[in-house]
Amino acid sequence: MPKNKYKSVLLKVAKYLSITFVVILSLLFITPIVFADKIKEQIKKTANERLSAELNYSDVYVSFFHHFPSLTLTLNDLSLNGSAPYKSEKFITAKEVSFGINIASLIFSKEVKIDEIYLSDSYINVKVNPKGEANYNIYKSSAQVEKQKDSSDASLKLERIEIINSKIIYDDQSTKVHFDALGFNYLGKGDLNKAVFDLYSKAKIEKLNIVYEDEPYLMNKKIDADLITKVNVNSLSFFFEQNNLKINQLVVDFRGNFNFLKDGYNMNLVIKSNDSDLYDVFTAFPPKYITWLSKTELKGKTDLLLTLKGDYIAAKNIAPDLNLDVKLVDGFVNYDKSAFPVSNLNLDVKTTIPSLNPDLLIVDSKNLSLNVEKDYIKSKFYIEGLTTSKINADFKAKINLEKLNKGLGIPDLQLKGILVGDVKANGTFDKENNLFPVTKGVIDLQNGYLKTKYYPNPITNIVVKTKIENQKGTFQDLKINLKPAQFTFEGKPVYVSADLSNFDDLNYDIKAKGQLDVARIYKVFSQKGLALDGSVKMDLALKGKQSDAEKGNYSKLYNKGTLELRNIGIASEYLPQKFIVREGLFTINQDKMTFDNFLAAYGQSDFAMNGYLQNVFNYATTKTGVLRGSFKVSAHYVNVDEFMSGAPENSPAKETNNETKGTGVVVIPKNLNLQLLANAQKVNFDKLTLQNATGNLKMENGKLSMQNTGFNLIGTKVGMNGSYESINTQKAYFDYAIKASDFDIKRAYNEIDAFKKMVSAAEKAQGIVSLDYRLKGRLNENMDPVYPSLVGGGTLAVKDVKIRGLKMFNAVSKKTSTEAIKNPDLSKVEIKSTIKNNIVTVERFKFKFAGFRPRIEGTSSLDGKLNIKMRLGLPPLGIFGIPLTVTGTQDNPKIKLGRKTEDLAETVDTE
Repeated sequence: MPKNKYKSVLLKVAKYLSITFVVILSLLFITPIVFADKIKEQIKKTANERLSAELNYSDVYVSFFHHFPSLTLTLNDLSLNGSAPYKSEKFITAKEVSFGINIASLIFSKEVKIDEIYLSDSYINVKVNPKGEANYNIYKSSAQVEKQKDSSDASLKLERIEIINSKIIYDDQSTKVHFDALGFNYLGKGDLNKAVFDLYSKAKIEKLNIVYEDEPYLMNKKIDADLITKVNVNSLSFFFEQNNLKINQLVVDFRGNFNFLKDGYNMNLVIKSNDSDLYDVFTAFPPKYITWLSKTELKGKTDLLLTLKGDYIAAKNIAPDLNLDVKLVDGFVNYDKSAFPVSNLNLDVKTTIPSLNPDLLIVDSKNLSLNVEKDYIKSKFYIEGLTTSKINADFKAKINLEKLNKGLGIPDLQLKGILVGDVKANGTFDKENNLFPVTKGVIDLQNGYLKTKYYPNPITNIVVKTKIENQKGTFQDLKINLKPAQFTFEGKPVYVSADLSNFDDLNYDIKAKGQLDVARIYKVFSQKGLALDGSVKMDLALKGKQSDAEKGNYSKLYNKGTLELRNIGIASEYLPQKFIVREGLFTINQDKMTFDNFLAAYGQSDFAMNGYLQNVFNYATTKTGVLRGSFKVSAHYVNVDEFMSGAPENSPAKETNNETKGTGVVVIPKNLNLQLLANAQKVNFDKLTLQNATGNLKMENGKLSMQNTGFNLIGTKVGMNGSYESINTQKAYFDYAIKASDFDIKRAYNEIDAFKKMVSAAEKAQGIVSLDYRLKGRLNENMDPVYPSLVGGGTLAVKDVKIRGLKMFNAVSKKTSTEAIKNPDLSKVEIKSTIKNNIVTVERFKFKFAGFRPRIEGTSSLDGKLNIKMRLGLPPLGIFGIPLTVTGTQDNPKIKLGRKTEDLAETVDTE
């Protein structure tokens, strides 16, 4: 071909290519403009048909260039609300959401097909309340969609689903499960237009946190997943068909299914990792192990299997079965290049928790063993149940604890000593049926040493020699010999020896001697929310049998010794201030413990106590028999308000709920026989000042009695007697009598807040009254009285009282056109009343003032309804009178002339 002709062809090709490029480029700009309205309308229609929740966005545009070469409609600043009961809260928010449009469907079909979705910088906030109601039920069912569907319905067959740099928070209060997925990136595809479709996806999470019941299980874990999930939109079910996960370096296979039920979940999940390196397993552990892992050499192969199968319905207390199998072969652990690595570490444990019920727990440990040089630990055990347990255990050890501690690198703990143990146990533990596993064994610890991060000095010279034996499998045959047990702390030795046998009728021989600095030794075992200080000095010898203590055969007991307390301070998150025992001496003689000069203080309050407890040892060790005692407590000043408001912010006492639930009545144990004689010169309580308060309280056979209790208040002597008895945790009975002589109504209203609230009509009254009343009834689970159960009666004696502004007398005055009765003055009137079946019956009483002689009798209900008969005797002698009836309520009385009334309906107590 001639050169000029070749050049001409190239020019023509270039020209056609340029025209084609310009046309394509033009189409890229023009097509979104031409079809924008159609696309927007179809997307809006699809959202309305498919979603039941509120959808909002700030702007929308169509372009080829946002996710080139796809034509996409993009919604900016999208927010999608959740389903009930979270309709007003955001479920999904995103910087932008783009929908990829199928070009062919746009040009040649009325149906616009969406085949791509892009979600960028989104926040997905999943919530489930304690009742199991979730915010994610926003997708309409197939039946709902069919009602709205027409020929122009959009397709949701997705060739690409992409989520970029997003965050997912899942908070399920019904199961106490919470997880955060931060830096979430996802790529997948699936035909969402079908009721059942396969979802192919790859996911990466920069940080995954999983928390269960406020305990972290996975924190800051990196996840890499390749998944195939079958989704059933109609039933909202997920079938995990092929799911390969990588948690940090641990490769995990995840299969099964997860179904959302109306009030919970159904699950069949299988998570397993076979033949994994021990090091890779630890990379998936909580973050506190990461520092340890960076300094530790780990070897060994592990198999892990976790299954969770069944329904979880919180409202019906239904839970799935949990199984966890862990196996480790030829493990090796060496922390910080220790000279004493742990080798031959083998573990084979199967754990089962049917219905997630701890009482049904089964742990089958076929092997737990290790070596440190020639030292060893070898064990196997089987435990079935917690309250009543089947046990088969075998433990053997000869180990240097210091070498073991160095090899494992146990954080914040230093151990030393030679531990030798050989224990076998086989049988049933059932306290109610007097069963204890057949057991034989010894545990010896020599030259022990313990130091924690909480205190700079260790506990040293720890010696424990223990022998346990039980040949017949009963508590009666159980023998425990502890000779000796001793340790030294801060240069002060403590010695304990014990010989215990026949736990059905405990035969004991115990000696204890030494002195402890409570504050310092407490710091060794520091516990959040509690602090102790002071010192305890003991010299005790206890010997005898439980049955002799129960029967009062004190001559056969030998219980002697003293326990001396000095400046014991107790600080708790449940107490606003520190409770301090300045000094106290316990003297033990046989079954009796005497309190001598027990002095204590709390804030501004002070206490002095003397007395005794009897049957202490028997009660403390076995909770059988009756604990008897008598005390005298005196105080110069007690500020009750200082004890209030001490519960921590997250304690049950501080929690609120939409539903009010009973906390239960105070239960008085039936095996207490205690008497307390108390007096205080001054008591401050809720803005009240009580003077010379005295009381005699007694607890016996589950009943609390209050006798000759009294105090002075606003210049008046008040006396009280009563009793209280709990029937169960939801019900109690009380019987209460009060007598108060000649108290000033005006002063009571001004100085007692409770009186001001309960007797608001006394605001404009003045004068002297007395009260003598008795009331008994039942208390509910909130310790509130059940009105229909109340029965009682008494007298309110009135002396020189002036009444102003009482609504009932105002109404009578208005009805009879008698101004004088509006503000009556009463003198020497006794008002007797009784209470039964929710009705207060007032016996007939008379009084006179300004020449009038009223007579009143009738009934009122405890909820304020009135049915009062009244006769207004006219001057001068009251021979002639006007009959009246008062009905309505205390706040809105209705006055009628005449004698006809209607009895108030009684409410009989169902109990």
